[in-house]
Amino acid sequence: MAKIDPKDVMALRRKSGLGLMECKAALEKANGDMVIAEDNMRKDGLSKMDGRIDRNASDGCIAVAATDDLSKCAIVEINSETDFTAKNDSFVAMAIEIAQLALRQPAGDVEKTNEMQNRVDDLRVTTKENVTWRRGIVLDGGQIGTYVHHDRKTGVAVQVDRKIDNTVLRKLCLHVASADPAPLCVNVAGVPEDVLAKEREIAMAQATKSSKPDAIVEKMVDGKIAKFLDGVVLLRQPFVMDGNNRIMDLLPNGVTIQRFVKYTVGR
Repeated sequence: MAKIDPKDVMALRRKSGLGLMECKAALEKANGDMVIAEDNMRKDGLSKMDGRIDRNASDGCIAVAATDDLSKCAIVEINSETDFTAKNDSFVAMAIEIAQLALRQPAGDVEKTNEMQNRVDDLRVTTKENVTWRRGIVLDGGQIGTYVHHDRKTGVAVQVDRKIDNTVLRKLCLHVASADPAPLCVNVAGVPEDVLAKEREIAMAQATKSSKPDAIVEKMVDGKIAKFLDGVVLLRQPFVMDGNNRIMDLLPNGVTIQRFVKYTVGR
């Protein structure tokens, strides 16, 4: 049996919400493999970790920039060691400036330039913190809505294929920013096959514990998968501001969501 690292036990406890002894036992059963331990706990219906995502310790802020016609936008994350620095006006201004520089680039992941790095280095010197570039992306085409939360810890961009009312676009952005669980993809076709297979495996393991007939077990599994898809597929999610409507109901006829991006500092 592999020696269990106490740090792994604590990490599993934070993710699952279970006791130390239960987490240690799960790791021992999995021979120290964290992923297998998590899967086993979920299959047993014990874990509270579904939909949870580990947060790392980095701080910072999100910034966006967009063209006047809203056909192109850039969203970036710049990290700092402390929230105090991240809220500083000069830090926020630097992040916005870097987003504006990123807007010059074509669609796709932002390539950090020397000009961007120089802006980061300037703040590193003045704040005496390890200010770093983390990531950025550019969206181009159709109409794009953006939203940055007041604390600048969350930023969203939603791209649709044609011009729509800005009020609708803002609602879409607010939903992506606030939805829990966070949407994984726009439609069912975007759910990765391995993710769906894993959820079906876990649902089957949970359902078979009921000792129901096979036909009932299959219906239970299908129901769990449908519930999972309702939770992670953007178009199927209930609108956070009105649970009676799904996101698909907000879209004018013929309009499709091409892509959405959600950045949360440290995630």
